[in-house]
Amino acid sequence: MINWYLCAVENPVFFDGLPPNAVSPNSWKERIRRVLVFLGLELEVFYKFITDEEMLIENKRFLNHDTYTDIITFDLRDDGLNEANILISHERVKENAELFNSQFETELFRTMVHGLLHLSGQGDKTAEDEALMRQKEEELIQMFHVEH
Repeated sequence: MINWYLCAVENPVFFDGLPPNAVSPNSWKERIRRVLVFLGLELEVFYKFITDEEMLIENKRFLNHDTYTDIITFDLRDDGLNEANILISHERVKENAELFNSQFETELFRTMVHGLLHLSGQGDKTAEDEALMRQKEEELIQMFHVEH
């Protein structure tokens, strides 16, 4: 059996600009730490929540994409660091929640987990990979009892 508390201490999670309508940061940190343990990831994760316009700038700057997106994941392990930076557009998350008839909290967790799944090697470029990504997101949401 996994000792969640001891494992969670080894996976620091940091937030910058958590959306004002999100639950307490400690609650989110604990969920993310548990997902890290479940996925077998041992690294520090830095989440930064930004606007659509800020995300568009970063998407152009780092990926040469002139489109809006909800998340960009930067795996810094290739640079010799044991960490990852994840940018999330809280405006895009809110819009996706409305589009998919989901609660904001559920969509926010789904997006946060999406970045962690990328860090675990899960892609989403093909239709098959995208379907598997959605399945894994749903399994993690259910595992942590996030309501739809």
